[in-house]
Amino acid sequence: MPVTEKESLNCWMAGSKKNKGNTIHIMKHIILIISVFLVQQGSAQKQAGPLSLRNCIETAIAYNLQVRQSAYQLATDKTSLQQAKASRLPSLNGNISHGINQGRSIDPFTNSYVNSEIAQANYGVNSSITIWNGSAITHSIKQNQLNLQASEMSWQQEKDNVTINVILAYLQVLSSKEQLGIAEKQVAVTKGQVDRLIILNNSGAIAPATLYDMQGQLSGDQLSLITIRNSLETAKISLAQLMNQPYSPTMELEPLETKGNPVLYDANAEQIFKTATQQLAMIKAAEFRQQSARKTVLTARALMLPTLSLNGGLGTNYSSVASKQLLLGTTDVATPQYVTVNNNKIPVFAPQSNFSSQKIGYGDQWKNNFNSSISINLQIPILNRMQAKTRIRQAEISEQRAAFESESIKTQVHRAVDQAYINMNTSFERYQALEKQVADFTASFKAAEVRFNAGVNTVVEYMLAKNNVDRANANFVAAKYDYILRMKLLDFYQGKALW
Repeated sequence: MPVTEKESLNCWMAGSKKNKGNTIHIMKHIILIISVFLVQQGSAQKQAGPLSLRNCIETAIAYNLQVRQSAYQLATDKTSLQQAKASRLPSLNGNISHGINQGRSIDPFTNSYVNSEIAQANYGVNSSITIWNGSAITHSIKQNQLNLQASEMSWQQEKDNVTINVILAYLQVLSSKEQLGIAEKQVAVTKGQVDRLIILNNSGAIAPATLYDMQGQLSGDQLSLITIRNSLETAKISLAQLMNQPYSPTMELEPLETKGNPVLYDANAEQIFKTATQQLAMIKAAEFRQQSARKTVLTARALMLPTLSLNGGLGTNYSSVASKQLLLGTTDVATPQYVTVNNNKIPVFAPQSNFSSQKIGYGDQWKNNFNSSISINLQIPILNRMQAKTRIRQAEISEQRAAFESESIKTQVHRAVDQAYINMNTSFERYQALEKQVADFTASFKAAEVRFNAGVNTVVEYMLAKNNVDRANANFVAAKYDYILRMKLLDFYQGKALW
């Protein structure tokens, strides 16, 4: 027997008294029990009541894998647009370099050769901003904006596709459920006849073959019931897969609200296509991609134009051998020169400054070696190994392909609308014909049932009438939901709300 949550909690409390120090384990156990209880309650609340078409569509859009994958592409294009806009901002980079030179090297302080170990450091900040580059940045921003709009339309198209598929699966479930109800009634009617014939057969009022034929009919009806029940569960599985949710045999759906009998759709094929070109997400996405391809051509052509940029920088450096000379004083020192006075050579003295070498500190060098720069740079493309022309040609080909794809999509949609409109008309005519057929076969079956119960008709005639009305009812239900689907499809092409 499964242990209830209350029993599990009591057992755990008894064990916890023997180990009072295991506080963490106690808390985890309590949290686990509460979590299981809340999940069970949440699942019960979630499954309570039938699902509406709106619930199914919203769930599918939120969890469907294709929709989520398209959303990732949308997020990527948003990031690309942000990067394109950031190209207008200046770049700013800092540089810090520390190193030790040994042997003969250049003193960065004096730029003279020294033969000693030198510890050096360089610090710098550089900035650059593009003033003009043939409007390449502007075209790139517009291109990425159009790509983002195309991705938004593609994302919407994925949601629309999922919506259509959910509606199809939803209607299939409703159709199978309604056909299941009809099949159950068929079994009940046939079983009633079998029970009646058993009594008559026991009393010898009928031939045994009549009972056996009716029992065979009952077995056939039961097989049909099993097949339809299987179709219903298969339809539920398909709907659950579209919603990316686990299958539940207890799934219940709300019936669609219909006002009276279905009527013929109130728009023609040309009107539907004209609206589709303005509303359908796939057409808008193709148009945005075509416009984006045009901006790609303009961006590529900007590579042939000069680029004007403004540059600036700040820097300083440090050297461990940098030093300065301090004046200690002045003394008179004899020189090799002399003067003759009274035939005597008297040496000439000259003043000589005395200096002391002192290393320059880190902070002083940081301030004393500070430097700055500013420049304007004009880069003129002259020869770039045909790279610019190649990119322009590739962009022009992409533009032509985007235009071709846009026209192809419109042509495909036009054909699809024409076909969908024909299918809708055919489905409506079939629905009307089957509606009349159901009425006729129902009246025929009622008459045959009365005559069979009165012993006038044979069992063959009775089963023929019953099979006719059963088949007509099943076909009528399928035709009704098929027509609803055809109308929803035409609504989809016009961008109307599908629920």
